Amino acid sequence: MKKNIIISILILFVFNLTFGQIDRTKQPDSGPDPEIKFGTPKTFKLKNGIQVLVVEDDKLPVVTYSLRIDRNPIFDGEKVGVSSILSAMLGNGTTSIPKDDFNEEVEFLGASISVTFGGGSANTLTKNNDRVLELWSDAIINPLLTEEEFDKEKTKLLESLKSDVNNIDAISSRVSSALSYGKNHPYGEFTTEQSLKNVEFSDVIEYHSKYNIPNNAYIVVVGDVKAKDLKAILKEKFEPWKKGKLPVNPEPIYTDNVGLTEVNFIDVPSATQSTVIFTNNTPLKQTDEDYFAALLANQVLGGGSEGYLFKNLRDDNGWTYGAYSGLGSNRYGVSRFTAEAKVRNSVTDSTVTEIVKEVSRIRTENVDPQRLKDVKAAYLGNFIFSTERAATVASFALGQKLNNLPDDYYETFIENINKVTAQDLKKAANKYFKLGNMRIIIVGRGSEVVSGLEEIGFPINYFDKFANPVAKPIFNKAIPEGLTALDVVNNYVIKVGGRENLESIQTLVMKADVTIPGAPFVPKATMRQKFPNKYSQKIEANMQGQKMTLTKTTFDGERGYTEMQGQRVEFDETQLNESKSVKGLFSELYYTAEQLELVSINSVNFEDAYKIKVTQDGKESHRYYSVETGLLLSTEVTDDNNNIVTTNFGDYRSVNNIMLPFFMEYPAQKLEFKTTEFELNKEIKDSSF
Repeated sequence: MKKNIIISILILFVFNLTFGQIDRTKQPDSGPDPEIKFGTPKTFKLKNGIQVLVVEDDKLPVVTYSLRIDRNPIFDGEKVGVSSILSAMLGNGTTSIPKDDFNEEVEFLGASISVTFGGGSANTLTKNNDRVLELWSDAIINPLLTEEEFDKEKTKLLESLKSDVNNIDAISSRVSSALSYGKNHPYGEFTTEQSLKNVEFSDVIEYHSKYNIPNNAYIVVVGDVKAKDLKAILKEKFEPWKKGKLPVNPEPIYTDNVGLTEVNFIDVPSATQSTVIFTNNTPLKQTDEDYFAALLANQVLGGGSEGYLFKNLRDDNGWTYGAYSGLGSNRYGVSRFTAEAKVRNSVTDSTVTEIVKEVSRIRTENVDPQRLKDVKAAYLGNFIFSTERAATVASFALGQKLNNLPDDYYETFIENINKVTAQDLKKAANKYFKLGNMRIIIVGRGSEVVSGLEEIGFPINYFDKFANPVAKPIFNKAIPEGLTALDVVNNYVIKVGGRENLESIQTLVMKADVTIPGAPFVPKATMRQKFPNKYSQKIEANMQGQKMTLTKTTFDGERGYTEMQGQRVEFDETQLNESKSVKGLFSELYYTAEQLELVSINSVNFEDAYKIKVTQDGKESHRYYSVETGLLLSTEVTDDNNNIVTTNFGDYRSVNNIMLPFFMEYPAQKLEFKTTEFELNKEIKDSSF
């Protein structure tokens, strides 16, 4: 104890002696800029045309390989999707090694191997280098392409398209590219169900044969290898890859921006949020003298949580989780600037106004000196950190070659960033952020958004989900005179079986298959309800031959809890009160006229529906009933984070003379419940809850 005290006093003495004279009222001077030294890659060329760049680095006993087949973008026309299917099929075995054996050996070696339509990568311990190279080269040169795998990947891609039919992110991504470049441009075309159906197995084989050639291929190697030793190995593994005739694909052309800024609106009646994208095309290349100023202009505007957009839309207004901008560049000088956010429908017009304000601000005002200094420091910090990753070093080495960058481009990167002035930044913002020639692409619910957008003053053009121009939709139709919300609800009760039948149901059990995007399994859901308000829901999955409970929620009339991955969380007071307030299995039996308001007629998944506002215990929700059938199509509730949670219903079928939905969807989470069985009035013990 005494020894520890003496050591502590000694440390304190040395600290005061060394640092005691520091003037803490002054910020320490910055140290010199760090030097970035990659060294010049060692290069050689194989007989079949492959150019190899080697960055020797023996700090760790690992090697990273990157393959890039250099070619101009391909326009696929009526068969868009063929390259996506091919990419999904590649890297899963070779003509000599079955898929499972291939993947098992890669895992055993502690390596990673990927092969895509445009290239691939491999990562290995130095001691396993020869075998991993043998596997990787075999997968590139002799991939296992079977019709069975083709059918599987094509089906998966079709299902993915179907699940995204009303996803505003998928729609906005597709439409913004198509409108910016044109659908007859390699950057503007997109995959559709029809284009996928046009793709045959023979197309994939032909595509691979035509484009998978080494003539213009690059392999970048970073890690614990010597270039002189590696050359013989790569010759052995890759020279069997035979040259082919280079396909002729023209360079992509630059597409002009719109003459005057306009709104391009895509109506998604089921959308609970809007995606707002400001975009214009840009000719930026890395070799441009204002490239570094343009990078920083984008960073100041929307490069992160300190950007103008984020500070305004999230921090000041709380309208979104994040708002960002992006500025693309490539060797063709064909790219885009974008500024975007996803916001509630009710503030879509205000979001447009605020983005205009922030883009105008960076074009007209000099950025604050301290902010510019901070942005440079943050940007360079990320840049320097990224140089520690082998993948970054590889991409830099290849990018330097493909973009004709000077030899010292990355070594002088820090210097070039630091040279940018506020005036340089403003000049670049005016050049690349075309506020007068923007497309403002908005995907959202027109009935709640368009009237506010019209007041801003930009012309509005309307498009469907596939970038086809359409006439302005009719968003709200006239409500029949004399019709009330209670009439709509009572009509629903009649349509699904009548009050007497519904009141006779004391228990309900639903079993369903659950579709989760990307999951390699199909979970099973079981929901039990018992009059008046007891319920339980369990979602289980078979994983490696064992049944596992993914989630479970139970309420026994007095207490409730949710369990996930073995962690049990008891209901809080709000959840308990809401669960206790439920009066029965069918909500519509218990609504009163005072709780209901008939708001409008809206389109839900292209079907006219009465929108009913329900107010219970001070909380509002919305329910949509089909004008044609009277059945419930959708509900909207607001969660604790002020997000609107939508549930869609469909595929109604009769069960014991009661119409029940066999399909239920949570579009925001991309979850689908397809009911396999309903049981009514089955005996359920209270102990089940």
